[in-house]
Amino acid sequence: MNPPDANSDYRRQAPAVAERFQKLKQRPVVLEVRDLTRTFVTATGEEVVALRSLNFSTYRREFMCLIGPSGCGKSTLIRLLAGLDEPTSGQVLLDGASVQGPCAARGMVFQGYTLFPWRTVLKNVMFGLLMQGRNHDTAKSEALQWLDLVGLAKFKDAYPHQLSGGMKQRVAIARALATNPRILLMDEPFGALDAQTRAQMQEYLLQIWRNVDVTILFITHDLDEATYLADRILVLKAHPGEVQEIIEVPVPRPRSQAQFATPEFLATRRRIDELIHPPVKSTGEKLPIVRLTVVGDDVE
Repeated sequence: MNPPDANSDYRRQAPAVAERFQKLKQRPVVLEVRDLTRTFVTATGEEVVALRSLNFSTYRREFMCLIGPSGCGKSTLIRLLAGLDEPTSGQVLLDGASVQGPCAARGMVFQGYTLFPWRTVLKNVMFGLLMQGRNHDTAKSEALQWLDLVGLAKFKDAYPHQLSGGMKQRVAIARALATNPRILLMDEPFGALDAQTRAQMQEYLLQIWRNVDVTILFITHDLDEATYLADRILVLKAHPGEVQEIIEVPVPRPRSQAQFATPEFLATRRRIDELIHPPVKSTGEKLPIVRLTVVGDDVE
């Protein structure tokens, strides 16, 4: 039985929210994870279970965020979904076919800037298209369209070192989308950005997603980011990583930064916080006192 739904009061007031998720679940399933388990063996021979018996699905054009405490296996999971690692047991299915290694149907955007530094912005985006067999002129034409979509067409001849962090990630998104993947996997892509740039990138990503036929699975550790971006949020437990709850985000679309203070946004964020940071009973243990300031200069 699922834990109490933090958004139930809001849903009773807004039937349109429940209707939106009924429509979502009528769409074709793009990615399906069945009983996925991944274990590792340490140098001492100890078996460590990183992920255990994960089951979930994502639907066509859904934006799903994945969040959980440190050590819950988020990055391990996305590597399995991308085909960069193999599960110990269970399956990952894309459009009903088992995932076997990387392929163009699964685009990937990492937290680090993974552009080729010796290639221009345009040639970075062209790379995957050329690998798929497009001729040079076709690859160039399509790459320019993607750069126009992410607002960087005028920087097509620049090199990565000449771009800001946010611009580099927009190029990485354009490169990942240029091969027309069925799903875009994003591993904390905005984690290294400052707060202002991060907010801008969230806006850009939602604009891009609205205009592209792609499903997004987005890993983040930021509760506000997950609530702002996602249709549904997959919350993982830690040690080992297991599905704790899947939250349907009741914040209406289209989204804006002004919604951060709305009741439905705050209720969803509070529910995630409860799951990831449950109350911890104090042990009563106190640290030894070492006085490093003048006695009497108290701060409490």
